[in-house]
Amino acid sequence: MKKKFFILNKFLILFILLVVSDVYALPSFQEVKNSYVTSDALLFDRNGKIIHELRFNPDIRKLEWISLKDISPALIEAVIYSEDKRFYSHYGVDWLSVISTLIKNITGKTKRGASTITMQLVSLLNEELKPAQNGRSVLQKWRQMKEALEIEKIWSKDEILEAYLNLVTYRGELQGIAAASRCLFNKEPSGLNSVESIILAVLIRSPNAEIDKIINRANLLNQSLTPVVEPEKIEEKIKETFNRKYYVRQKENLAPHVAHILLNRNDNNINPTYFGTESISTTLDYDIQRFVSETLEEHISSLKSRNVNDGAAIVVENKSGDILAYVGSIGKGSVAPYVDGVRAKRQAGSTLKPFLYALSIDKHLLTAASIIPDSPVDISTEYGIYKPQNYENDFKGLVTLRTALASSLNVPAVRTLSLIGIENFVLKLKESGFKNLRNADYYGHSLALGSADVTLYELVNAYRMLANGGIYSNLRLQNKDVLHTKFRVFSPEAAFIISDILSDREARVYTFSLENPLNTKFRSSVKTGTSKDMRDNWCIGYTNKYTVGVWVGNFSGEAMWNVTGITGAAPIWLSIMNYLYKDNIDEEIKPPDGIVKKPVFIDSTNLLEIEEWFIKGTEPSFKESSRHIISLNEKHFIPQIVYPPDGTIITLDPDIPDEIQKIIIEANPLSDEISWVFDGHNTNMNTKMPLIIKPVSGKHTVQLIDKHENILDSVKFEVKGNRKTH
Repeated sequence: MKKKFFILNKFLILFILLVVSDVYALPSFQEVKNSYVTSDALLFDRNGKIIHELRFNPDIRKLEWISLKDISPALIEAVIYSEDKRFYSHYGVDWLSVISTLIKNITGKTKRGASTITMQLVSLLNEELKPAQNGRSVLQKWRQMKEALEIEKIWSKDEILEAYLNLVTYRGELQGIAAASRCLFNKEPSGLNSVESIILAVLIRSPNAEIDKIINRANLLNQSLTPVVEPEKIEEKIKETFNRKYYVRQKENLAPHVAHILLNRNDNNINPTYFGTESISTTLDYDIQRFVSETLEEHISSLKSRNVNDGAAIVVENKSGDILAYVGSIGKGSVAPYVDGVRAKRQAGSTLKPFLYALSIDKHLLTAASIIPDSPVDISTEYGIYKPQNYENDFKGLVTLRTALASSLNVPAVRTLSLIGIENFVLKLKESGFKNLRNADYYGHSLALGSADVTLYELVNAYRMLANGGIYSNLRLQNKDVLHTKFRVFSPEAAFIISDILSDREARVYTFSLENPLNTKFRSSVKTGTSKDMRDNWCIGYTNKYTVGVWVGNFSGEAMWNVTGITGAAPIWLSIMNYLYKDNIDEEIKPPDGIVKKPVFIDSTNLLEIEEWFIKGTEPSFKESSRHIISLNEKHFIPQIVYPPDGTIITLDPDIPDEIQKIIIEANPLSDEISWVFDGHNTNMNTKMPLIIKPVSGKHTVQLIDKHENILDSVKFEVKGNRKTH
């Protein structure tokens, strides 16, 4: 009797409070929808296509908001019948249900409440109305009823039902109909059948119920619906669904590394998107991204027998800096699919050579027609003698700079670095966008052969800088990314000459032969690179419109087996370029105004006539003949001190008279425009004759200077013995 009196008293208090109380300001339907935050973000390409879906909230699983018209009618019917039969006829509170529930509570037949869908919705919207462990207090209950009555005045029934289905929890972490439908049944909400709808409807009341209870409740609901589903089908589906781990099938999984960058990382080049964003627009192109991903995976699979397991590729648009494709790994087939191969630092190999030669051309120290010896050279270092070798372990003799770069010859690159200076090259690489480089002493002359660690991202943007006439700017993954101020790294003339050399298939013959994957049907400039012990293989190239970069290797650092630029990265690069130009041909690059083309003759084994590009003022002079022969005594032959090698230690022989002992210093070329400098003093002697000095104990420096007193080469050597004076 006391229990019945308590329940009646509780109902009376609720009624009085309901009449006299106020409610907090209720949000509109649109405000609730606009504030809805998913646990997964959708990445869209430049044309609005979904390119990737990524979860970033580990606590709940909420997918996109689903409109009522896109939800299966079977589910709507099941939920209404299960939770609120008179939903469309009451005004927020079902008084018949309240009275019925009150009577049943008094008689002890049930302890169930009388919450309508609207009342449940306001509890989802207002944290203060959520029940405690022992249920809602009287105060919470009257506020819930009051707010339900109020929200029905400003929301339509369809809006209430739509919000409810998107906000209610169905199972564990699954909140909202989109997450429940896709996780449990791998379906969109519009495709739910009667069995699946019944299961989801009974989960609302008890989301974490055991399988047996779900079956019982589903069968009870099934008996109330028309038509009735076979109970065996319901039981079979429930057991099938809840005896396995559920997962969400991603709508698209094409750009995992881009999703990681835009959602989770603060990068110096890319502005991050903040957590809680439902969709992100990118500069990526869906079709290009898919093609690059599939091509990369297919080619890497074909190289498995050569111990190649990983690869990465990136495609950018030269003019805008927009990244059109960004593939950090080949995906599940990779030994480390989460490693971003576009951002990982790896040894550059020969891919840095274009910037070395561009610097020498810009400084007017060399031209594309300069003769550089490809012959053995010894360079003394603190670790011993450094002897650079070519890839094929042979030497080509005298070659032009054009041939040296196009055929990627190593010794000419090392000689050019000696001419330029390692420190100057490091500074220029930093200007070109290569970050975190060490000091010049760390690399030594091996920097010419790519001993620095760089990223594919940096390489592609540096090559894009050459494609843009020597002007650097950053890359973009989102249109809203702020572009850094553009600045010039190389002159347009030097950038054009390097681009022309890298597009010259005949100049590649020494190393790559005439037929190779670097040749395209349209004008393209391209360079390969292979790091020490075949750990990394690169192919970077560009046209007037695009720059494409490819890396293959192993994230583990293991060496590949018999893989070169031609067999590793180049075929992928070629496939991507051909895809980009499947419908059109690239435009020719117009030579800049400060450049001229002149015929020259190379004085080698056979007199060879060529036409070459020169920055105005560096072209050969024409005197008596219309033909100009570039031979060993011309300025276009890279000057070098042949003897002694840098770092040589000379010991005096006490048994030989002092007046007989001499050191003969030799240089190439023999030129009347290049002079000797010994220990800082200009000897006023040119290199047509060797420099002969009497040995003096101590450390000495010999330099070559041109008529403008530019230092062209320098070596240091030490004399040990007793002679103290010149």
